Amino acid sequence: MTKITKAACIGGGVIGGAWAARFLLAGIDVAMFDPHPEAERIVGEVLANAERAYAMLTMAPLPKKGTLTFVKSIEEAVQGADWIQESVPERVELKRNVITQIDAAADPKALIGSSTSGIMPTDLQRDMKHPERMFVAHPYNPVYLLPLAELVGGAKTAPETLELAKARLAPIGMKGVILKKEIEAFVGDRLLEAIWREGLWLIKDDICDTETLDDVIRYSFGMRWAQMGMFETYRIAGGEAGMRHFIAQFGPCLSWPWTKLMDVVDLNDELVEKIANQSDAQSGAYGFRELERIRDENLVGIMQTLKGSNDGKGWGAGKLLADFEAHLWKNAPTPDAKASAEPLKLLEPKVHPSWVDYNGHMTEFRYSQCFADAADALLRLIGVDMDYVAAGHSYYTVESHNQWLDEAKLGDALEVTAQILPSDGKRLHTYMWLHRASDGALLATCEHLMLHVSSKEGKAVPPLPEVLAKFKPLADAHAGLPVPANAGRVVGQRR
Repeated sequence: MTKITKAACIGGGVIGGAWAARFLLAGIDVAMFDPHPEAERIVGEVLANAERAYAMLTMAPLPKKGTLTFVKSIEEAVQGADWIQESVPERVELKRNVITQIDAAADPKALIGSSTSGIMPTDLQRDMKHPERMFVAHPYNPVYLLPLAELVGGAKTAPETLELAKARLAPIGMKGVILKKEIEAFVGDRLLEAIWREGLWLIKDDICDTETLDDVIRYSFGMRWAQMGMFETYRIAGGEAGMRHFIAQFGPCLSWPWTKLMDVVDLNDELVEKIANQSDAQSGAYGFRELERIRDENLVGIMQTLKGSNDGKGWGAGKLLADFEAHLWKNAPTPDAKASAEPLKLLEPKVHPSWVDYNGHMTEFRYSQCFADAADALLRLIGVDMDYVAAGHSYYTVESHNQWLDEAKLGDALEVTAQILPSDGKRLHTYMWLHRASDGALLATCEHLMLHVSSKEGKAVPPLPEVLAKFKPLADAHAGLPVPANAGRVVGQRR
């Protein structure tokens, strides 16, 4: 099976807690062992940030959140787990001892991943009885948002273990990349260490301060790397001739004495104090958790932008997000289309920070998004799901009229209800209301008309019989309801 049914996290903190959040939000129960006296508080804060980020990241239906249980021993944590993630501090002896304990207590078929940033898996699996199922699963912070995990096997790791680990990460929205050989620090940290070392020299030699160095990264190549990485970026830089031209043009400079990559800077007290003071001046006005939330909001924005690129097919981490959402929709419970002479409750969103404008109110297009998402929910209710669309059938919006009546503010819980107006299925005419859940205040309305279209024929056609069979009882149940007062209203007209 490629699905994780239960996970164990040995070690909480920033990385272990974020692994737990990733599992929990994918609907997987997690047993956590961490002897730190404040482990529950720390992991709880990480999980709260993760839930906040996911609410901004996707409107796809997440599964029911898994249950987090803190236990008192490694042996208790690993019982019944088929994925065990070790995230204890970066000391070889400590990690090896913990992994050996995990190995002795866990099901022999359970996968054991280590969150190490650079220790060789061969060194960690030395004393194991079942070393074939142990590997490095090196994530990037925050684990609940950044989807990459470097999968690195040791001398005794079975090749099929890495393939299985990669397959099991996919349903929780992560991309596992398998390294061909083990090497200290793996791939990502090798690259980061090179930039870090050069950066330390630039600070030590007073070429720039920490803020200037960060500005150089985030306003230039950092933005390019977010979408295309290094080599694809340089392929474009080579023009029509591509990578060969780029290397011919810039390759010779590699022999010039520009870099200090081979020289280790002396991190003495003076340099540490210098870096720390500059860093405090740069962002010390923000608290640690506040910086995490700002980082998460920015990452969500980048991933959502990349999801909409490449003609909606997604690019890089955005394509991975789109694939994850498709998985969520495909595995979401089938909604029950119960016919009732009451408006249909279609959506229950919440106003999150990225939805709020400079006035502190929900922006206009988020009202429209609520109605659009509610329309999608209605389509799913009548069987217009991803498979239906993939087969060449869908509903297209042809007309919409919104009224903004009141303000929605940060943190407000909302709900969208809808009445089906006289429709034949080929035409799907609805009237929707957006209310604040706490006091029932009406915030906005939307009259919405969709046509059923065959993408192959390029024209409006009746829906397939199975969709019409689900739609008709709902439409019939609403046929006796009074038409909303503002249905048919046009801009500037009052009724």
